[in-house]
Amino acid sequence: MSHPSLHLAPEVADALADGRPVVALESTIISHGMPYPQNVAMATEVEGIVRDHGAVPATIAILDGRLCIGLSPDQLELLASDGNVTKVSVRDLPYVVARGQHGATTVAATMRLAAMAGIRTFVTGGLGGVHRGAQQTFDVSADLTELGQTSVAVVSAGVKSILDIGLTLETLETLGVPVLVNGSDEFPSFYSRSSGHAAPMRVDSATEVAAVMRAKWELGIDGGIVIANPIPVEDEIPADEIGAIIDQALGDMDALGIHGKDATPYLLGRIVEITGGASLTANIALVRHNARLGAAIAVAYAG
Repeated sequence: MSHPSLHLAPEVADALADGRPVVALESTIISHGMPYPQNVAMATEVEGIVRDHGAVPATIAILDGRLCIGLSPDQLELLASDGNVTKVSVRDLPYVVARGQHGATTVAATMRLAAMAGIRTFVTGGLGGVHRGAQQTFDVSADLTELGQTSVAVVSAGVKSILDIGLTLETLETLGVPVLVNGSDEFPSFYSRSSGHAAPMRVDSATEVAAVMRAKWELGIDGGIVIANPIPVEDEIPADEIGAIIDQALGDMDALGIHGKDATPYLLGRIVEITGGASLTANIALVRHNARLGAAIAVAYAG
């Protein structure tokens, strides 16, 4: 039974009522992760991929203060093009709802609303985590604390490579979050298949992931599961190449004094500029790849 304050699209409501597979999709990647019009094209394409692989897509956002689970084409267009859409994590939900504003949900907020709706599988691009220099700034994404307590499986291409991947993996271990890597013995780093960190746990199929989901929650262990799905070989940017670009973008961000919730959107945009659009191409490719796996996992779990 979904929460009464949620507004479910008819397609999503019918699928949940029938026990059919549903895949949650975040909206910050649309409003703050990619430029227009590539963002709305990507969002529409990803929803199509989920449908083509046997599940129902549920893009999640806040529109006029309403918690929307599943969006129409016009609503996707609004999110992609309206400059007044706020980036919303869990702490921001009450404020944005109370003021009747538009909000695009981060991984953390999308997880929370997906769980409220009864959706167990969620596809995104990359996870938030521990920022570089967090020993001094204490800048740690709420995605991690949400993974520690909200029972949703999150498919991504790993932790965003602008972050401290090692410290993020250590934090996920502390929070008791299983970290599964699909088809690889190495944890990926978003744009790249390699990170220098071993896969905490390896799986090789959607069926194996669904079995872990069932086992975890049937054991009464609350909290999420990370499924890291390495970007396809033909689409990756090698780790050493993207590493130098990230260092340049971080230096530019520090010079401008940008921090907090504005840091990640700035860095992703700056990396697109430095790479001449190559990072955006890789980002779109990995989201497509994640959508295919996420739909397969939702189908296996529903079965």
